[in-house]
Amino acid sequence: MKLPLTLVVIGALIIASPSVAEVRETQQNGFTIETTVMADASPAAVYRKLVKVAGWWDHAHTWSGSAGNLRLWPEAGGCFCEKLAHNGSVEHARVIFAQPGKMLRLEGALGPLQDMAVSAVLTFSLAPDGSGTRIKMTYRVAGSLTMDPAKLAPLVDQVMATQLGRLRSFAGGAPPGH
Repeated sequence: MKLPLTLVVIGALIIASPSVAEVRETQQNGFTIETTVMADASPAAVYRKLVKVAGWWDHAHTWSGSAGNLRLWPEAGGCFCEKLAHNGSVEHARVIFAQPGKMLRLEGALGPLQDMAVSAVLTFSLAPDGSGTRIKMTYRVAGSLTMDPAKLAPLVDQVMATQLGRLRSFAGGAPPGH
């Protein structure tokens, strides 16, 4: 039996991803995942690291195989894009809200979701918490999913949890007691 490419890609992405995020809800045509982590840095410092996506995004979750090909322009209309071989490129998402030290919101269907007729919004909210920063990531996906949302959501959840964990490490890890 030959599996659809979308399932193969998502499955491969999941194998190396720890599950720390939470599927908040699934509906007939969509889902929401959310997780919160702590970083041992100020919200302003975390934001500066957040927008340097090439420093924390997992190479395995790129089309080119190298996070070094990723760029994010942190202003409304800015692109979260990737350079590909032979002058190719991918727009992963577009910035729709950027407030340094507080929030970055992107609109875009990431990875295999890009092939589906869906809309997706990824929000990183930053808030001071003690001597560090609470980073809350929410990803809402809705539209014509080619997989059952109840099955797809946990897969996307694990991939995004890996990305958020990498951001936390890049931005300063977790402060003591969190």
